[in-house]
Amino acid sequence: MGQDVHERGIEREYGRQGRAHLVWSGFMVLVGGNAVYQMNRDPDILGHRGRLVADALLLWLLGWALLAGWRGRTFVTADGIAVRGAVRTRRRRWHDIYDIRDEPRRNQRSGDSQWLTYLYGDDGRRLLLPHVDDGQLPQFGAEIDGLRETAALHRGMAWEPRPEVEERIRRQSGHRKAWERATSGALFVLLAMFLVLLWQVVTGRDTEPGLLLVGVPLAAFALFAALLHWRWESQVPPPGAGFREQPPFKP
Repeated sequence: MGQDVHERGIEREYGRQGRAHLVWSGFMVLVGGNAVYQMNRDPDILGHRGRLVADALLLWLLGWALLAGWRGRTFVTADGIAVRGAVRTRRRRWHDIYDIRDEPRRNQRSGDSQWLTYLYGDDGRRLLLPHVDDGQLPQFGAEIDGLRETAALHRGMAWEPRPEVEERIRRQSGHRKAWERATSGALFVLLAMFLVLLWQVVTGRDTEPGLLLVGVPLAAFALFAALLHWRWESQVPPPGAGFREQPPFKP
């Protein structure tokens, strides 16, 4: 939840607090530990090299998730907004912030947060503001309005749509969707290669887990990304073709 903090120039801090943080950490350790156990329960399934690759990947994902949950914060300061992730901190000064928007969360269960908050810069890039959502903030709409008012106060003027920035936002959105779909495609390929590896083990054939679980999925990701980015660029309307504003938050 949001907290007022006046130390080190921080005016507002959003993060997972107390029991919620402990529950999240415990859940991730349970899931990660079970995944490592299942992967190593039968040493003949993946072979020595395959288990090393799988264990390293699982431990890296677990470590990243724990760090993100422990360190993840959104700070609102007199200079701008800072987002601290698992490793690095990204900062945006007030005069570089174009808009702060609440957007619906896709494919989410009704019991979880339905809205997320993104910061958009003048370059069209967006930045997720961790823990600024309706699941953790009871007065989510009021919090977003407060952030927008703070941005307008530091900017010295009320927000107004700028077509050239909206055009950059639209282009960035298209490329982001291309990366997301390329990642999804690579994960499907990874699952298919895992099934192929299991079939090779069951039938007694020679296995190459490094090629099947690393090489082929990476090659598929590169191919999907290139094709999807090319397809997006080929469908980009001419500059100035108009833009669509994001819908407002509806409690």
